[in-house]
Amino acid sequence: MASRPTWKGYLKLALVTCPVALFTATSTAHRISFHTYNRETGHRVRRQYIDAETGEVVEDDEQVRGYEVKDEGYVEIEDEEYASVALESTHTIEIDSFVPRSQVDEIYVDTPYYLAPTDKVGEEAFAVIREAMRSRKMVGLARLVLYRRERVVMLEPREKGMLLTTLHYVGEVRDDAEYFEDIGDTRIGKDMLDLAGHIIDTKMSRFDPSRFKDRYEEALAELVKAKAKGKQPKPAKAPRKPGNVVNLMDALKASLGSNDNSSDEDEPKPRKGSASSGRSKSSGTAKKKPAAKPARRKAG
Repeated sequence: MASRPTWKGYLKLALVTCPVALFTATSTAHRISFHTYNRETGHRVRRQYIDAETGEVVEDDEQVRGYEVKDEGYVEIEDEEYASVALESTHTIEIDSFVPRSQVDEIYVDTPYYLAPTDKVGEEAFAVIREAMRSRKMVGLARLVLYRRERVVMLEPREKGMLLTTLHYVGEVRDDAEYFEDIGDTRIGKDMLDLAGHIIDTKMSRFDPSRFKDRYEEALAELVKAKAKGKQPKPAKAPRKPGNVVNLMDALKASLGSNDNSSDEDEPKPRKGSASSGRSKSSGTAKKKPAAKPARRKAG
């Protein structure tokens, strides 16, 4: 069953309008989440807002939204006043312009949502807008108030519906120059480039998201399962640190000789005498961890 809509309103293109609903396209509900407990009593604890000066607990009805003004305290904004800042985009997604999808830099892409019509009468208008974009391979740019904030959004056809993606504003995206400006202009020899290209060719594949498992989540599940049974969790394997590449050409050639189907944890071994293996000289087994304490049962 489809989840409840995040937002309901209208999609508008010029004089063409149809009622639509917005649904979150991704979910993290499957992830393991933890609560915080009192170690001594086993009871769950809850968070409270505390007055920074008096140390007293501030209940919900005593809290007010405010904006700090330098040297003048703060300005109080009541919920009714906050809600009164209504824009047309609060209830309507009006498409302002259309651009080729390739022109939208991926760094501006934020959160995806599904957009669908909410009644049979509006399906025709919805389909006209969708197919017009599909035929011209264009995406629509619009504005939408979502979670009390106006967002720039991108609309594109997706199967029988549309994919609506919120976009970052220019001021939210950091300039990449401050991170890349110190990288030198390296001249790459044709032989090295050909070798690297050949390695890429041997690893060519199709994007299949089902291949990627959340290994950290699986490890957490095993940890919780072991603790719940009062067992000692298996010690995690220490990640292998890659060695420094001394001779790049040798490393590229060694990579070609490795198994094409190896996992991303496998490393090409440098030729003898050309580079160190990168393994730590300090060997020995990991220290045995003390037995895990049984999981605390909720006081009944």
